[in-house]
Amino acid sequence: MKKIFLVISSFILLKAQAQETILPVPSQSQTIVLYNGTLHKGNGEVITNAVVIMEKGKITYAGPMVASDFKDAKIIDVAGKHIYPGLILPTSNLGLVGISAVRASSDVQEIGEFNPNVRSIVAYNTDSKVINTLRSNGILLANIVPQGSLLAGSSSVVQLDAWNWEDAAYKTDAGMHLYMPSMMAQARGRFGGFGGGGTQTPSTDPVKEALEKVEGIKGFFRMAKAYLNETSHEETNLKFEATKGLYNKTQKLYVHANTVKQMLVALDFVKEFGFDLVIVGGSDSYQVADLLKQNNVSVILNQPHSLPTAEDDDVDQPYKTAAALQKAGVNFAISDDDAQTRGRNLAFNAGTAVTYGLTKEEALAAITLNAAKIMGVADKTGSIEAGKDANIIVSDGDILDMRTSNVTDAFIQGRKIDLNDKHKQLYEKYQQKYNLKKGF
Repeated sequence: MKKIFLVISSFILLKAQAQETILPVPSQSQTIVLYNGTLHKGNGEVITNAVVIMEKGKITYAGPMVASDFKDAKIIDVAGKHIYPGLILPTSNLGLVGISAVRASSDVQEIGEFNPNVRSIVAYNTDSKVINTLRSNGILLANIVPQGSLLAGSSSVVQLDAWNWEDAAYKTDAGMHLYMPSMMAQARGRFGGFGGGGTQTPSTDPVKEALEKVEGIKGFFRMAKAYLNETSHEETNLKFEATKGLYNKTQKLYVHANTVKQMLVALDFVKEFGFDLVIVGGSDSYQVADLLKQNNVSVILNQPHSLPTAEDDDVDQPYKTAAALQKAGVNFAISDDDAQTRGRNLAFNAGTAVTYGLTKEEALAAITLNAAKIMGVADKTGSIEAGKDANIIVSDGDILDMRTSNVTDAFIQGRKIDLNDKHKQLYEKYQQKYNLKKGF
């Protein structure tokens, strides 16, 4: 009886965990033509009644309607629709974290403070059910970022239609991630009950402790530089070897920082080591925008839908920061770092920036071409131009507006991908169960 119960329990568990199987699409073999839609190239140019031609995974033409019979091509009429570059999520733990509350599904962080040799790409899980929900929202590429307390390791750019991480890899180990210690003392708290008690004082000075950690980071980079300048080594140091890309400019240093103090310390790395610097977070970046521009520092605004960092900031400052960076000429991208949305609100974060000062095409660039430039893949993607990979989405309405955004078609390297996902399947399931009308 016990054995029968175990078998039945196992069957029920498997049924409960069963999820959709959406397979990667084979390489493009037939020419695909999108015509009669409004083309948003991603570089600021908009063309009505446009044609986009995709051949062997590449864009061969993107512009006004041309006279052609498009022999042997698959023709898709997108009249009344909008054609955009595939959106790029510039920071994400996609494929590294399944369910945050389930420890076994998380492979985003290693033990220790100095892990430059950690490569996020090898832990990337292409079977994550979150991936398909992002594709449904127009996100076709993502930068997979490791987490840590200081030097966390390298991130890689992936395309979201792959069998394994080797297939997914779009550009590997292009960024080294440093989580800057906080430069602010925590506010003192009261304890005791109902107004009683004394004042809780920290046992150490957090600012002094943070600066000591920064000196430790600089010391590490100095030793790594000395190591790399040696012509031969008695022993190989994997941690030092992993920083080689920072010195030969094949890799950027992504510093996760929000306050002005943190960003000023990050600029010291540019001055001393000459690193290509990207600020991730950057909620107070508007205050030092001119300085960032002077030092050619890019910014990824991690979560515009949030409260400001400082108590005396305008409550809507996170919404206005993108426009301030645009005005200063700083190259910036917008992300969606919310643990609940997992990146799905990327386009709508950019849409909010439109309300607060950006044009729609500037906001679109912040989640396409600008992000591609920051991650070093602008030669392959980020805009709809001849010669680039055919990473393209088609939407019924404005992709930045959650009221009209509805992605109907998506192509990764010319492959028309399946836009089904777990959310849609559950929606259909309960529509049928309760005999409800489709739609809202």
